[in-house]
Amino acid sequence: MYSTYSFADLAGVLAHPAVGQYVATGEGTGSISVSMTTDRSAHDVAADGAVMVSKIKGRNGTITISVQQTSALNKWLLKLYNYLEQAPSSEWAGISITLRSSTMQDLIRATGVSFQKLPDKPFQAQGQQVSWVFMAADIDQSVA
Repeated sequence: MYSTYSFADLAGVLAHPAVGQYVATGEGTGSISVSMTTDRSAHDVAADGAVMVSKIKGRNGTITISVQQTSALNKWLLKLYNYLEQAPSSEWAGISITLRSSTMQDLIRATGVSFQKLPDKPFQAQGQQVSWVFMAADIDQSVA
């Protein structure tokens, strides 16, 4: 038995109601990672050693997208960032990100998404990647 993974099987859609959407199918993308921020469990240990377990409902996290600095996606993200800098604050967390991997049958939907900051911008002899970090209020991960 075997299984196969390919980044080429991942498709992503970044969208904002005022700016539109960008469908990313890998061109100029180096990597995408999803990290959950909130621990879902916490333990409180009493003096006698009894443990109280708390279930925490937070589904917030970060999504980091690393792209080539000359890519169309990098340019689109900068355009979106510049728009949101001038837009009403009510639009700031209006981004949604959907990632779908057909081979692994993963479906990740993030809403309430905002930029953490502009990425660091490298200038050197060889072209580099820049990493855009997004903070998401809700990340839902399921099998498609």
